[in-house]
Amino acid sequence: MMADAQRMATRESYGNALVELGHEHDDFVVLDADLAAATKTGMFKRAFPDRFFDVGIAEQNLMGIAAGIAATGHRVFASTFAMFAAGRAFEQVRNSIGYSHLHVVIGATHAGISVGEDGATHQCNEDIALMRAIPGMTVVVPSDDAEAQAAVRAAYEADGPVYLRLGRLAAPRLHGAGYRFELGRGVVERAGTDVTIVACGLMVGAALEAAEALATQGVSAEVLNVHTVKPLDEGLVVASAARTGRVVTVEEHSVIGGLGDAVCAALAEARPVPVRKLGVQDVFGESGPALELLAKYGLDAAGIQHAVEEFVR
Repeated sequence: MMADAQRMATRESYGNALVELGHEHDDFVVLDADLAAATKTGMFKRAFPDRFFDVGIAEQNLMGIAAGIAATGHRVFASTFAMFAAGRAFEQVRNSIGYSHLHVVIGATHAGISVGEDGATHQCNEDIALMRAIPGMTVVVPSDDAEAQAAVRAAYEADGPVYLRLGRLAAPRLHGAGYRFELGRGVVERAGTDVTIVACGLMVGAALEAAEALATQGVSAEVLNVHTVKPLDEGLVVASAARTGRVVTVEEHSVIGGLGDAVCAALAEARPVPVRKLGVQDVFGESGPALELLAKYGLDAAGIQHAVEEFVR
């Protein structure tokens, strides 16, 4: 359930968490590619200027430098927009970081359609698919402030590379201060019996809102927050599918190669049930206000509610 009506972008939470972590540990550095104000790593720069490095508008070099520092035994957080981290620098992430299984946390902000007015060239809707394909890469998509801050700490402690997907748009706070987060373990945010909604990131709040509206129409929806897309909590997903018999996946990402495909693969092997994937349907984004775009692409609460009703009925 939603903790309160406050909202905060997960990129903001990322910046706050880096500063807190920096006060506790001195064995990591933060790198950025001339976007510190937008990625919020500027907070860390102000607090720890000797442990922050801006490589300029050179994202491939960013990942190469991150790999080199990680190879010396230091932990590294490397940040830029998702389009540049997963797209422009894919080869360096794959070969320099992934292949060597180095402890680099890629803080990728401004992911998904909610980037808004920056348009299709900056709305990265393919990054989860790209990062999932790299062997040994952990892929995390936090849903709110508490989860994002906890994910930063978990990524610091993790083994190997982590792709941390963060948003530009403020998300509702769903969890309180005592929220327990564990990499690879999903959360049942709302119990239900008629259909399972599996969501990540910004879509978790929208899915919960849709579930409340569905309840008034006699549809009991179980909402799973699968913040770790890889490794997927297959046991949680399969158990929920067994209870409800139907699954709808919701992601602010292409329906190709993301959360929906990960869920379908797990269910196909263990518990085949009907599945409907909601997301960006094999198209590019477009420029416009974030909330209007989410509504147009069916990724707001009303769109999710309508799709689930249609699927269930």
